Amino acid sequence: MEKSHTLKRFMSTLLFMVFVLFSLNAQTDFKEYQGKVIDGKTNKILEAASLSINNTNISTITNSEGYFTLKVPNNKLDSKVLVSFLGYNTYVVPLSELNTEKTIIELFEAVTELSAVNISSYQNAESLVRKVFSDKSVNVGDESVFMTAFYRETIKRRHRNVSLTEAVVNILKQPNSSKQRDAIQLGKARKSTDYKRLDTVSVKLQGGPFSTMYLDIMKYPEYIFTDESISSYNFSFNKPSTINNRTVFVVDFTPKGNQLAVNYKGKLFIDVQSLALVSANYFLDVSNMSKTKNLLVKRKPSDVVVYPLEAIYKVDYKEKGDKWYYSYSNLSLTFKVNKKRQLFNKVYTLSSEMAVTDWEVNTTDKKIKNKDKLRPSIIITDAISGFSDPNFWGKYNLIEPDKSIESAINKIKKNIEKQKDKAKTANG
Repeated sequence: MEKSHTLKRFMSTLLFMVFVLFSLNAQTDFKEYQGKVIDGKTNKILEAASLSINNTNISTITNSEGYFTLKVPNNKLDSKVLVSFLGYNTYVVPLSELNTEKTIIELFEAVTELSAVNISSYQNAESLVRKVFSDKSVNVGDESVFMTAFYRETIKRRHRNVSLTEAVVNILKQPNSSKQRDAIQLGKARKSTDYKRLDTVSVKLQGGPFSTMYLDIMKYPEYIFTDESISSYNFSFNKPSTINNRTVFVVDFTPKGNQLAVNYKGKLFIDVQSLALVSANYFLDVSNMSKTKNLLVKRKPSDVVVYPLEAIYKVDYKEKGDKWYYSYSNLSLTFKVNKKRQLFNKVYTLSSEMAVTDWEVNTTDKKIKNKDKLRPSIIITDAISGFSDPNFWGKYNLIEPDKSIESAINKIKKNIEKQKDKAKTANG
């Protein structure tokens, strides 16, 4: 009897140990690297520098303070990491030479020379831009792609963070030639919002991850350039630059006049060899306040007038083989809100960014079920719950939060707890 009892206890302990071992293996099948990317001469931080694992689709980017976290599966630890930033030489280093914490990576500006022959190949910058969009099927993969991406959305009142939303999402990108819509599925997500600090006007961003995905102007050119609207812009060559050790044309564009309802200004970075769009940085012309009043606002109270003060957009692409794929995008919208019978106006900034951290060509015909698809009209801050434990993200790559966001999360948590305590006291 005693022997049977001991055997059962031994088996129980063994099962428990096996469970723990499996649990540990599941949580440690990757290695995490942390560090900072800076300019090697000036020590200036490099925001949105790209880090990718060679011969894979695993990648991440640096945050606004230059910091990064990169999680690499154990079976890829013998790989090299490529660190790139527009205008700088790409840095390649074996993962074995990186520290897991506090690695400082220095990038150095590239000296770019472009012969007159390269530019004279095109009558003008506009003809080059037209060719980029008309021949995009040559450079942009026309197959279904399944992506994993990290999305972050923040809201500030003046300079104070009052809301933060983060999510890992799955994206089913349909071929450019397909009439099917791209789909997004919410994976892990968390948020922290102090609605009292948002004051009487509750500011929310509609669209969530769609707001950044639609910045993919090679898939959705209608949001900025169409065959008709291109002629409403002036295009000119700027000094060439470098990305991933390859030369890129830099084309500036500005509106010719007030022909369009909405005007943009910005830069296009075009790979000299393939004529693929590598990156685009642009902003909305908000100089005419009477014309832009309430622009970009979906819904508001009748006694509120909203003026956009700034609208900045960015999109990046990465090459794989001989094709280019959507990689990263961000937007930042700043509004001044005037409310009747209030002496002072309020300024809010809404920012969102999305980085593709892994992807694969959809050869197995993966699908996202209709019930799991996010709507393009989603307000993601209303769709998810509060913040979770520090290990919430597990193996997923993400954009490292900057110190101001971390501080804001702690303040928001404390403030919400105080509000709960006050409510309990009042009810008691």
